[in-house]
Amino acid sequence: MKRIFAVALGVLTAIGGFVDIGDIVANGEAGARFGISHAWVLLVGVIGICAYAEMSGRVSAVSARPVFDLVRERLGPRVALANLTGSLLVTVLTLGAEVGGVGLALQLATSVHYLLWVPVVAFVLWVALWRVKFSVLENVFGLLGLFLIVFVIAFFRLPADTAELLRQATHPGPPQGEDWGTYWFFAVALFASALTPYEVFFFSSGAVEERWTSKDLLTSRVNVFLGFPLGGLLAFALMLTSAVVFHPLSASVDNLSQVAMPTAMALGKLGLAAAILGFFGATFGAAMETSLSAGYTVAQYFGWSWGKFHRPKEATRFHTVVIVSILTGAAVLMTSIDPIQLTEYTLVFSAVALPLTYLPIFVVANDREYLGDRVNGRLANTIGVVYMFIVLAAAIAAIPLMITTRMGGG
Repeated sequence: MKRIFAVALGVLTAIGGFVDIGDIVANGEAGARFGISHAWVLLVGVIGICAYAEMSGRVSAVSARPVFDLVRERLGPRVALANLTGSLLVTVLTLGAEVGGVGLALQLATSVHYLLWVPVVAFVLWVALWRVKFSVLENVFGLLGLFLIVFVIAFFRLPADTAELLRQATHPGPPQGEDWGTYWFFAVALFASALTPYEVFFFSSGAVEERWTSKDLLTSRVNVFLGFPLGGLLAFALMLTSAVVFHPLSASVDNLSQVAMPTAMALGKLGLAAAILGFFGATFGAAMETSLSAGYTVAQYFGWSWGKFHRPKEATRFHTVVIVSILTGAAVLMTSIDPIQLTEYTLVFSAVALPLTYLPIFVVANDREYLGDRVNGRLANTIGVVYMFIVLAAAIAAIPLMITTRMGGG
């Protein structure tokens, strides 16, 4: 049983990374507008996050220190500060979107406006992070997010043109009525959603929270190579069901209730209930990840005590950063900005910040001073170099595509 729950960290990280509120709607909208012609992007994203999360987990397990701590030591405070500034901005904005996503899930369940839920969600989030053990959080919300498997089940219950879906997957590109600029904007956004900076910082710091050592490298790899592909599968299921239901009708998807509609069509009220529960688990789990990641990165940069393995009074500055991040995210939401639109913006900014995150990880993973003979092998370095070029291309293209396509509006 202990070994089964050992994969919970990877499951929680993967679900929070692939299936947060922006990704839920982005995958739904991509499926409605482009069918599954972006399936290759999800595959590229899964391989990339697996490669770099494996590096992060290995670094933490061997050195018993989180990646961000080593980045500051290895590359100096200036490089680490640039990394911290970019990733913290994206993380706090994403946190606001996730709190809004929880509110949207609760609105879907109760018909109470999501803004009324925001203060409640923020308070419950803070209490959970203050009082509840890390292992309990990762197990409960990692497993709740797995309710999104209902979208996989729904696909097999829906009438689908499998030949057309296969054609879309094997002949990627915009369908009639869409242009290449918009197609590539969605590709960049979906790729950035798979490699958001907070994922590797959370995973690395979580490994230290769990007190992994070199003996836990197998556990780390199981987390990575099971958890992240599972997150990718759930994201693909969202795209797939939307492609089956909405793409033939040329209908658009821009809210949570529309994304959930295929489960209701296929499985009735029980399917819808499972989808809402999955939305809640995924978005609350992502809110926890982003809150903790904000605290992790700031505390590790300044050398403060951090983590839930410390009592709150022993890591007061870490918990202060966490609560300030939650309050900031909630305050952004209370301006009445659409949380889905907010997350779509953060995906673009995340794409721009990707090189600042992944290049330092790649450097540290090749440093024998920290890892000895556990440094990257030839395969890991080959994949790492290839993805550095992909990450750089996404970072360069993100803002021009955002402007020319008006956030994918065409």
